[in-house]
Amino acid sequence: MLIGLLLALLAGSLVGLQNIFNSRVNERAGTWPTTTLVLGLGFLASFLIGLAIEGKRLFHLEHMEPWFWFSGIVGVGVVVCMVNGMKWLGPTYTISIVMCSQLFFALLWDSFGFLGLEVVPFTMKQLVGVLVIGSGILLFKFGGAREIRAAVASREEA
Repeated sequence: MLIGLLLALLAGSLVGLQNIFNSRVNERAGTWPTTTLVLGLGFLASFLIGLAIEGKRLFHLEHMEPWFWFSGIVGVGVVVCMVNGMKWLGPTYTISIVMCSQLFFALLWDSFGFLGLEVVPFTMKQLVGVLVIGSGILLFKFGGAREIRAAVASREEA
């Protein structure tokens, strides 16, 4: 379990770092060149590392549902939405909202057994957890707005 927690923490830090890189590339190149660069380099890196570690086993893709192959297309949507969301909201709010959305939809898909997942019974405790996180994002975004406006106004008067 500890290894799983450490890997999840590492993944979260890498996603945050990747989104900052993607945002910087997007500022200079635009959405579609950024998406192409990110996913193209990701393909190349994973292909070469996969070959080095797995060898010929990399190409054994037996017993896979055909619709699983569309994951890469979903990745295009993720990158496009993230880089554009960061342009409008900044990294902190975008990533916070994405995390809340991930939790909500994971809860929904687990509860219905979507795409062959094992059904996990829906509980109010899970819903409250997602709502608390969402409320935290709203508080983080709008909670100090009045104080910030007052500080800006006092600086302008000085």
